[in-house]
Amino acid sequence: MPRNLDLASLRSFVTVADVGGVTRAAGYLNLTQSAVSMQIKRLEEALGMTLFLRAARKLALSPEGEQLLSYGKRMLALNDEALSQLAATCCQGEIRLGVPHDVVYPAIPGILRRMAQAYPRVRINLVSSFTILMKQDYARGGFDVMLTTEDTPDPGAEVLSTRQLVWVGAPDGNAWQRRPLRLGFKDTCIFRPRAQAALDAAGIPWEMATGGESEQAVEATVAADLAVSVRMASSIPEGMSVIGGENQLPPVGDMKLALYRGNRRSDEALDLLVSELRCAYGA
Repeated sequence: MPRNLDLASLRSFVTVADVGGVTRAAGYLNLTQSAVSMQIKRLEEALGMTLFLRAARKLALSPEGEQLLSYGKRMLALNDEALSQLAATCCQGEIRLGVPHDVVYPAIPGILRRMAQAYPRVRINLVSSFTILMKQDYARGGFDVMLTTEDTPDPGAEVLSTRQLVWVGAPDGNAWQRRPLRLGFKDTCIFRPRAQAALDAAGIPWEMATGGESEQAVEATVAADLAVSVRMASSIPEGMSVIGGENQLPPVGDMKLALYRGNRRSDEALDLLVSELRCAYGA
């Protein structure tokens, strides 16, 4: 009698093989690490073969695992295509997503692309702004899901990770050595008061080199070595680099990256988007 492969276990196997580990696969699949390990074990027992070679704390595909990976990807692709076409007839509408401008890249374009493939009739309206402004819109029901960068997320927010803040300037620049230190921030930038307080505590005089709400003006001023600024270590804009060396500027701590989800709606497309965001921005 023909046997059937369990697609859930197969998806865990393919994901582990693609991302290189059980922990990262668990985050992507929104499962616990033990659940993913159990599914891999169940698949190996059903097939009567070892799919991964475990040596020196690293996972490598066995010859049988390499063969199954090719079949598994095709089976899951066909499964996902069928579900996508069926879901497209019943899942439609708009999802309003808010993301701070400094964490849009590199993850959001890929997430939006995969969402469009899975739910072609769902429109995702992306708004990129400052956390303080987006939270005001969120309180008025302006977003279905929102990412924020902030010191203390509100109750009910899901903290995805903590990101270090670093001083940035022009590559090989020396603006950070001049006094008073010239700063490049938009007026509403959440990092600005943190940087100013750190400089005051260290006794370093400073003055503002930019004003208003133009991020392009800030980036141009810093890239020209006329000022320094603060960014998350994982989100350094082009034309800037982390200021290092023995005479570094005072530490500015870190920021939490949090996820807010409204309670006005719940559907498969929104669930998938939340899962994608957790995977991309989690620790």
